[in-house]
Amino acid sequence: MTAPAASPSTPALSRATLYAMALASGLGVANIYYNQPMLGVMSHDLADPKVASLIPTLTQLGYAAGLLFLLPLGDMLERRRLIVVQFLVLALALCLAALAPGLATLALASVLVGAAATVAQQIVPYAAILAPPSQRGAAIGTVMSGLLTGILLSRTLAGLVSSMAGWRMMFWLAVPLTLLTALLMQRRLPAHRPASQWGYGQLLGSLYHLWRREPVLRRSAMTQSMLFASFSAFWTVLSLRLAQSPLHLGAAAAGLFGIVGAVGVTMAPVAGRIADRRGPAPVIAVGALVTLLAWLVFAFCPGLSGLVAGVILLDFGVQIAMVSHQHLVYGLHPEYKSRLNTLYMTTMFVGGAAGSALAAAVWRHAAWPGVTMLGGSLALMALLSHLRPRSAAMPAVDVH
Repeated sequence: MTAPAASPSTPALSRATLYAMALASGLGVANIYYNQPMLGVMSHDLADPKVASLIPTLTQLGYAAGLLFLLPLGDMLERRRLIVVQFLVLALALCLAALAPGLATLALASVLVGAAATVAQQIVPYAAILAPPSQRGAAIGTVMSGLLTGILLSRTLAGLVSSMAGWRMMFWLAVPLTLLTALLMQRRLPAHRPASQWGYGQLLGSLYHLWRREPVLRRSAMTQSMLFASFSAFWTVLSLRLAQSPLHLGAAAAGLFGIVGAVGVTMAPVAGRIADRRGPAPVIAVGALVTLLAWLVFAFCPGLSGLVAGVILLDFGVQIAMVSHQHLVYGLHPEYKSRLNTLYMTTMFVGGAAGSALAAAVWRHAAWPGVTMLGGSLALMALLSHLRPRSAAMPAVDVH
């Protein structure tokens, strides 16, 4: 099946719509990170220590499943309706999380929240479709800025709300925010139906061929998955580390680290411009090295100042590597960015889920020193993966 032509009726992207999409992507993705600074509070309230290991892992696995099975729907369904429906499903999943009487219900809700929160990744390629070619990069950058801001500030908001009103209140607060975002998207987004006639099975089947035939995609996805596993390991155990002696800090302090991490992320656009001029490979190497350096700081400067410095380095390293990997991946086949995004992001979030699970297990047996060894090892593996000699690409194949 041949690639579809671009829709001749694609509407223009106004500045107001672009900012609305950036806001919506941030509010959508924030939902998978609310639980991280609240894990200690949630474990205590539900009287189940397994909450700390299962909930962040299941949330990210749900997100990975949503990326794999829901994201390709953007190539076959009317995009505005799909985005609005996903926000409505997300609101229902948040209600279930807020009402959860125990771990089993909360686990199910976490998977559903993760899957529905992939609505943020439906918005990013839609911005690329709506923007004129000369402004496409700027439009994607604006939406990604909103997404990254949502990731960072979600932890701050959740930490503050849970410390004042409990963890359930955070999920209840997220429900009207999500419903208002659905309304915003219904009013601001233009309708757009893809010109393709692909079936759902054909879309999923093409993912296998695309993964098998693109070594650059595989390397980028696997390297970034290790960096994201390292990133998730830190955020999964941060609230537990802060609660230990001599810090004795609560969920609010864990949430404030999201603001600290924003210092590192502000440098990501600079790294993107460097990647445009000199290529993404050097920037990826720097990102992996900085991530490894962050874990060395965590290991040898275990106090609060070490945590602050380390989280700035960690967020900076992981984010500049992610931006540079996207530079590589999206340049492979511009005509089907959605499926490239599906494979890259799914692999990355599977890595994040594995990092969360490993960090929780290591914490139980080796506490903070063990987690620093885990995070540093993952960063080192990512660096070696990036630096290993490139293999020749397999012959091109039609994946449509």
